[in-house]
Amino acid sequence: MERIPVAGPSITQREIDYVTDAATNCWYGAANKYHDRFESTFARYIGVTYSVALPSCTSAIHLSLAALGIGPGDEVIVPDVTWIASAAPIEYVGAQPVFADIDPQTWCLSPAAFARSITEKTRAVILVDLYGNLPQFDELLKIAKANNIAVIEDAAEAFGSEFHGRKAGSLGDVGVFSFHGSKTMTTGEGGMLVTNRKDLYDRVQVLRDHGRTPGDVSFFNQEVAFKYKMSSFQAAMGLAQVERAEELIARKREIFGWYHERLANMRGVTLNPEPAGTRNSYWMSTVVLDPSMGLAKETVIGRLAAEQIDSRPFFHPLSHIPAWRQTPAAARAREENVNAYAISPFGVNLPCGLSITEAQVDRVCSAFRAIVENHSSSAKRAA
Repeated sequence: MERIPVAGPSITQREIDYVTDAATNCWYGAANKYHDRFESTFARYIGVTYSVALPSCTSAIHLSLAALGIGPGDEVIVPDVTWIASAAPIEYVGAQPVFADIDPQTWCLSPAAFARSITEKTRAVILVDLYGNLPQFDELLKIAKANNIAVIEDAAEAFGSEFHGRKAGSLGDVGVFSFHGSKTMTTGEGGMLVTNRKDLYDRVQVLRDHGRTPGDVSFFNQEVAFKYKMSSFQAAMGLAQVERAEELIARKREIFGWYHERLANMRGVTLNPEPAGTRNSYWMSTVVLDPSMGLAKETVIGRLAAEQIDSRPFFHPLSHIPAWRQTPAAARAREENVNAYAISPFGVNLPCGLSITEAQVDRVCSAFRAIVENHSSSAKRAA
């Protein structure tokens, strides 16, 4: 049987032509041709004023924190269930991550947990749009504003998702995106920082280029900073991809629709939510099993792999992984974050690359149903 990959891009002749042109012509005075077009087109699509192309989403979060002036002695709240890149840059700037619980419906940061986690040291919150899902922005932004907390929206996994007509990434002081090869739109590796705040944009422009002011040709650096730039080849591919944004998102939604048709009626199985007033771009088509079934994600992933089907585990709580497990913040989180620890062990991301076919989704769903049914039958016999 042909192996079904868990993710993958959609690349057309447009991407190939743009990247070929960049490799042929974008040097010296023309080096930023595709950067300028990519950034302006992306900003228009997201509905923001400023957009900065970067080598990764991680660098975008790092620059956001640095531009906000966050550093030693400060705390930044982050949902406990997310990829490490959402939180690692907090330590890059010397601040302390605070792991807060997730909401059981959205799988994103819980407003109640956010409010409980605020201290006099809290300077920012990173709101993660997990797997394309959107958090309860109305409540979260209200809490942040009342406490003078800066909001970084990590929309790495939610390109094209919308909250009451506003695009994911446009809802905070800063929004950040990932263009990793697994994402809905890709540049292979890469990222973007967006904002409507000119002060942050101006600061990021200096920090991303070794502390040089934009336009400096004298190599007269003002401070020690970072080197975070995207290549012209990546920018060319990014332009082609964002020009196809609605096509790519429609395809992701179609794939999720196939899964929903086949799995939504399964008892004890929950798929990605799409609350009223939102649009989910479904970067990942995710299933979460009821804990009472006792069927761990590792078991499901292993049995799917035996059927030549790749899948991914729902992210582990950050307070559980070795990188932070021994810290006091992680110890507190393990005691408090009941939703994170109830959901994460039973979640699996199913194959949803942009090239997957409906017949392949049928195969995945048949295998998944068989795994769940065989487990339930075995559990009944054991009882």
